[in-house]
Amino acid sequence: MKKVAIVQSNYIPWKGYFDMINMVDEFILYDDVQYTRRDWRNRNIIKTPNGLHWLTIPVSVKGKFFQKINETKISDPNWAKIHWNTIKFAYSKAKFFNDYKEYFERFYLSTNEILLSKINQHLLKICCDILDIKTIISTSDNYKIIDGKNEKLISLCQQANANIYISGPAAKDYLDEALFAKEGIQVIWMDYSGYPEYNQLYPPFVHEVSIIDLIFNEGPNATKFMKSFGK
Repeated sequence: MKKVAIVQSNYIPWKGYFDMINMVDEFILYDDVQYTRRDWRNRNIIKTPNGLHWLTIPVSVKGKFFQKINETKISDPNWAKIHWNTIKFAYSKAKFFNDYKEYFERFYLSTNEILLSKINQHLLKICCDILDIKTIISTSDNYKIIDGKNEKLISLCQQANANIYISGPAAKDYLDEALFAKEGIQVIWMDYSGYPEYNQLYPPFVHEVSIIDLIFNEGPNATKFMKSFGK
């Protein structure tokens, strides 16, 4: 039995995204699809002493209405230093910030990557290393892509030799489970309810923040507050 998930890359996403990665054998980044503005591709939320704050990577979108995620380029080379300074301001008082800051600082202060997709991939792998997630992370452009929203996903599952497809609940609006079943692929839906709260700076508690919030606040105990790890 092989489990896969097929998801667009996000910028330092929340803990639920990493639970999905940890639940599958192969996590396929689906970045050869159209980039969507004001979405999670290039931004995420952190907590600061002044409240919730959006960290947004500036990207070139003017006149590029149909560009793919893996074609989307950074528009301001100073973005990484700005983000790192904001992260330091927000989390310098977190219990485990000093234990894990080097993982991120090294990337933010040295990257000259211009492709959003590559930046997301690199940060996903940093967070997986910290969380000890061993899942293979691949990209959909390594596979043959066919037409049809359901057919694309089924084809990717087949090419990856997977018979279980794990999907986020938002896909219930379009995903046809019968088509998957016809091809011998079982669909399992992610359940993002019931997460326990952890020691978080600056109340009230918010679940939907970047994974870095959990890492800096709980350190080696972070996975105890996720759903895919054995307790």
